[in-house]
Amino acid sequence: MEEIRTEPQSGGIAIGKAVLLKQPDLAAERREITAAEAEKEQAAFRRAAEQVRESLRPLARTNAIFAAHLDMAEDATLLQGVEEKIAAGKNAEWALEEETEELSGMLESLEDAYLRERAADVRDVCRRMMAALKGVSETSLRNITEKAILFAEELHPSDTAQMDFRYIRGMVTEKGGTTSHVAILARSLEIPALLGMEGILKKVREGEAVILDGKEGRLIFSPDAKTQAAYQEKQQAEKEVKRKLKEMNRLPAATTDGRQVVLFANAGSLRDIELAKKHGAEGIGLFRSEFLYMESSRFPTEQEQFEIYKQAAEMLKKPITIRTLDIGGDKNLPYYQFEKEENPFLGWRAIRFCLDMRDVFKTQLKAILRAAAFGDIRIMYPMIVSVEEFRKANAILEECKAELRERKLLFRESISTGIMVETPAAAFIAEELAKEADFFSIGTNDLTQYILAADRGNQKLTKLYSPFHPAVLRAVAKVIAAGHKEGKEVGMCGEFAADARAVPLLLGMGLDEFSMASNEIAAVRYQVRGLAAKQAAELARRALAAGTEKEVRGLLER
Repeated sequence: MEEIRTEPQSGGIAIGKAVLLKQPDLAAERREITAAEAEKEQAAFRRAAEQVRESLRPLARTNAIFAAHLDMAEDATLLQGVEEKIAAGKNAEWALEEETEELSGMLESLEDAYLRERAADVRDVCRRMMAALKGVSETSLRNITEKAILFAEELHPSDTAQMDFRYIRGMVTEKGGTTSHVAILARSLEIPALLGMEGILKKVREGEAVILDGKEGRLIFSPDAKTQAAYQEKQQAEKEVKRKLKEMNRLPAATTDGRQVVLFANAGSLRDIELAKKHGAEGIGLFRSEFLYMESSRFPTEQEQFEIYKQAAEMLKKPITIRTLDIGGDKNLPYYQFEKEENPFLGWRAIRFCLDMRDVFKTQLKAILRAAAFGDIRIMYPMIVSVEEFRKANAILEECKAELRERKLLFRESISTGIMVETPAAAFIAEELAKEADFFSIGTNDLTQYILAADRGNQKLTKLYSPFHPAVLRAVAKVIAAGHKEGKEVGMCGEFAADARAVPLLLGMGLDEFSMASNEIAAVRYQVRGLAAKQAAELARRALAAGTEKEVRGLLER
């Protein structure tokens, strides 16, 4: 028996035999072509692209991730890029491979982990196109007819479409991460998975008995009878917990002594709105509007944005907080050239970009104002560092209202505007900002890295980057207290809001709204309903008095 540990990805326990996936060789044939051959190569590429779109359409009707893949397969930026390369003298396979590398490379250069993982989706769609171009059948996973744990160098959403989950009980890969679409799919399907285990294919044998513990991040090869029996018991216990979680889905997130909080979901598309409804979200605490811009071949128009925001409001019929465009610096657009910056996270991004690019900002604000006439929508400005910035943004919002009145268009006159508190400056002047803003939402991902001067994308600084650091906790508590002093609601939309160790602490600090990935909501609801607010407040008091992270963690582990 051998055990390997790694970071958890998708919880649950799977027991079965190891199946090693072998992928077909889809390396491009590279050759230069004449102008006369270009038309034939372009036609071949168009047929391949349409073949892929046809295969995606039925999947897209019932699955949000495949709907996103269909959007990519229809995206003009990708299609035109390939055809232009063919026109420049490269055969279709070479042109497709080069365009794939350029688009995925752009995404992989971003600091945001979620956006970085979208590079894998680009590669998956283009891999389908390459297979269609070559006339190669993709790997079939439908022949697996016994309980199995699938091992692969990398898995794509298109692979999961072929899987029969009556038999495939778990997935292990050498590439991929927590925010990859395969990880998201695994969590939504409740399939245990461990991704990014470099070198794992050299350690596993075909047909070997394996136990995968996704919650603890454990892989056990050739388990003995005692270990196998223990994990079978754990499986049954997990099923009982899941049953209870589903029963609680419509219950309020209230503590044993009556304190109620709100559980919202984070979203970036209409597909995410569907998932939020499915998981019982009470609203959307963060709608990442930059996806509309990053998935387009140009700046989206007011009408295009209006239709998306309106659909979101009508689909959910619950509160939605739209974060205005958080682009620039580390988040590039294929159709707009940003200047290279030494430190993009401290650069020309978010509200700074919007206040300078007034036409782009006003287009978005007018779309939001119009959509707000059809649902409960509020506006959140990111990266605010001063009262003046907030006032400038609201002044532009008033200009947008005046222009919509002139055009005699329906819009919401009175709309709430808040601040995403993610800079130390905003935390320090939270009392002044609370007098102006209608609400706060704390973005702990950026706030942590700014307070600790630790790049969250730098693997060498992993130990330094921690929201449990006393400085971060005190900043969070300060913001909550400042908001409450002015009678304003305070939420949190960073990953910290769904951390099981942090939930009692945040509850004790008085956080009103927890916003997280949809699939995390049930577990947080279950946890909150088992806590007492008075005890949580005492825990928070003691944690805020602690001088080291070790002391904080010691209190939380008792």
